[in-house]
Parts: sequence; C-alpha cells; structure tokens
Amino acid sequence: MGERWDVRRAGATDASHRVLMIPGALCTTEFYADVMAEPAVAGLGMVAATQPGFGRTEAPANVSMESYARLMADFAAEARCDAVVGHSLGANVALEMAALGLFKGPLVLLSPTFSRGDEERFLTVLNSLGRVPVLGAVAWKALLTLLPRAVKRELPPHRAEALAADMGGHDPAVCRQIVRGYYAYLDRYPSLVPRLCEAGVPAWVVRGDRDAIGLTDAERHGLEACPGVRMVTVSDAGHLLLVDQPAAIAEVIAEAATASVR
Repeated sequence: MGERWDVRRAGATDASHRVLMIPGALCTTEFYADVMAEPAVAGLGMVAATQPGFGRTEAPANVSMESYARLMADFAAEARCDAVVGHSLGANVALEMAALGLFKGPLVLLSPTFSRGDEERFLTVLNSLGRVPVLGAVAWKALLTLLPRAVKRELPPHRAEALAADMGGHDPAVCRQIVRGYYAYLDRYPSLVPRLCEAGVPAWVVRGDRDAIGLTDAERHGLEACPGVRMVTVSDAGHLLLVDQPAAIAEVIAEAATASVR
C-alpha cells in the first residue's frame, strides 16, 4: 500500500450537481463502476473515492468512524460535491458526516447499519477473534484469502471475477483495526436512527429485499417517522445492491442529487 486516494470519476464535467460515492468495507471504487455508467446519472458529476486503508491505499493514523467522517467530508468539500452516496460501512461514514454537521447535503445510504445487533454475525465473530493475539491476525488473513472465492456466488456473473478479486486485495492488519473502530462506534450508540434524524438532512435509506443486514421494527418505525428520511426497497437485491441492481440505485441517486439546495 502507499497511495493516499483511489478515485474514479464519471459523468458531466460541467454538472450542476456533483456526487461523492463512498464504497463499503473491503470494497473500492470498482463497486460503483456499474452505477456510474447508468444513463440516469449521466448528467451528474460523479466522484467515487475508496476509503483510505482499503484496496492499495494508505490507512490514516486514526481509523475511528468520526475520523473517517472528517476525512471524507474534507474530500467532498475539495471535490465540490453537494450529495453523498455511501454503501455499507461507507453509508455509516456518510451518516456520521451529517451527524457531526460536516455535510449538509442529501445522503443516499445503501444498506447502512443502525445498531450493533443488525450487523452480520460473521463480522461480529471476526471482530471478537480479532482482539485475540495471534489468532486475530490469522483469522483476518484467512478471511481475505477465502473471501474472493466465497463472494463470487453473490455477484452478477459478468462482474464476479473483477469484484471478487477486488475484495481480496486488502491489508489484514489494517482491516482488523478499521472493523474494531467500527464496532466501537456501534457500541457508542444503541441506535443510529435518532442520530440520522437529528442531523436534519434529506436522506434516502436504501435496502435490498434480501439484505443480510438487519433492521428492527423499532428502527424502521423511527425512520418512517423521520420527516427527512425516505425508505426505498430494491427488489431482487442483497447487501451488494449497487452491483445487483445498478439501474435502480442510479435512479435513487439522480433523485437525491437533484434535491440538493446548496
């Protein structure tokens, strides 16, 4: 590793609206390639940026969620983005950007996690193992070795090879630290629903109809009661809904981006 940023750009260079797209954990800008190629977003300026620490990028000294929110908010300002899209861990970073008052524009949150109990069990177990000396390092190395083969079954056939390979090219030690910081963040908030609602920004919460990330009834009711939040369910899509149904995601992004008032 050693690069500071992995950035992918697409769309109109003179666009009225510019969108920052933040990939999830163990993902890079490659995961937004299909969405960025959709006609619905062709009129937008799009900038996808891998969170530093994933892929071949260099991790920041502070890998807390709050630190990532500040880092990505600074990037959004420099790139003149007035809307933010985040997937999975990237969605939670986007949520935190708004909650800390660092970003005031519309958010598209693709499969965010609103509480620790919503997270996939395997990641929770891996985070616990990661705290054990020696065993933690072995567990993370094994995951990143096996992940490309395992994830292929969940990816569109024409993109499976490229995306699966992309998910294996990470530093196990860095991933271990980032996930530990993520769980520490979830432990600070019993539910992130109030945090999103109190941020006061327009937000589209988008989930696949077979998403592995949970959402409790209380969380759903809280989101539905929040005036600034719109809930969207994408058919025939799992947690990787941005590669399962890129056209549907592009439509939501176009709607959210043009709602910007900045």
